[in-house]
Amino acid sequence: MLTEDKALLLHVSGPEISERLLNDAVAAGVRGLVTDGPLSTAVPLNGLPVFEISEGEGENKARWIKVAGGSDLDRAVAASTSRLAFVVVECSDWKIIPLENLIAEFRRRGRRLYAYADSKEQIETAFAILERGVDGVVIPPSSVAEARGNSGRTTKLALEPAEVTRIVDAGVGDRACVDTTSQLEVGEGMLVGSKGGFFFLVHGETIPSEYIATRPFRVNAGAVHSYTLTTDGKTRYLSEIEPPDRVTIVSSSGASREASVGRVKIERRPLVLVDARSGTGSGAVILQKAETIRLMRPGGDAVSVTELKIGDVVLVHTETARARHFGVEVDEHIDEK
Repeated sequence: MLTEDKALLLHVSGPEISERLLNDAVAAGVRGLVTDGPLSTAVPLNGLPVFEISEGEGENKARWIKVAGGSDLDRAVAASTSRLAFVVVECSDWKIIPLENLIAEFRRRGRRLYAYADSKEQIETAFAILERGVDGVVIPPSSVAEARGNSGRTTKLALEPAEVTRIVDAGVGDRACVDTTSQLEVGEGMLVGSKGGFFFLVHGETIPSEYIATRPFRVNAGAVHSYTLTTDGKTRYLSEIEPPDRVTIVSSSGASREASVGRVKIERRPLVLVDARSGTGSGAVILQKAETIRLMRPGGDAVSVTELKIGDVVLVHTETARARHFGVEVDEHIDEK
């Protein structure tokens, strides 16, 4: 049985699966396979569990029910009484209310409900309904690429300490406040930087201040030229982000999740440049010069840019590939200063 709260599974209709598809699926967050019959592939599954669609019962058996009307909902609920790993529902028109009813009923019974989804929007909806969403989503091979970053679970990004080496005024310029449609927690923010492989963890406006009320949905992310890292591993300029784009929210522990953008406010403000060096490289970020703009320390504390000093240590995320073209990593030399 799958032990994590959420699961993303791949539907394999035939007896075999290619190694390339399997590798792509695992990279997208897939943690198991759902088959229409016995799997006879010679490709190593590397420990991935396999669940067979069947009218029988068993810990590795699942039931697949197509939902087109009320009687199908009853069939799905009835299947929850069988000894199965889970029940998969395939909704013909993806109306929200039937899924809400099923989720509530399965949750009440302590049974696991999965939904079949073949688009990015359906995957996101399935994981979000009634806040908790379904227990898992089953996708076809054609949707593996769209599933990346939408497995309903947080992922981890490596953060490392970097020593601040320079702090200088950067004049007046345009900075972007990214307002998300999610509530951020203390310790969360966005990865921002002037280099494609060196990102500072800029804290959200969730810490109370005598100067301004908290804006728990906002990250005052920095100057408009800056990169931010997205959940698909690409970068975006802050200047080009707009609703309903998705940005990556990262905590001081490295846990990351996706949030939708509700608004971006670009305004002219005094700016400050911060240079830092870690064990793997160096980079810079230009932020609004204000008491409420903070970077993160390794211990989880936030430090205002107006109190930052040379020699202080802050959290950064670095990447081996430092060259990017239209936000995508490329194998070429680019010198960003």
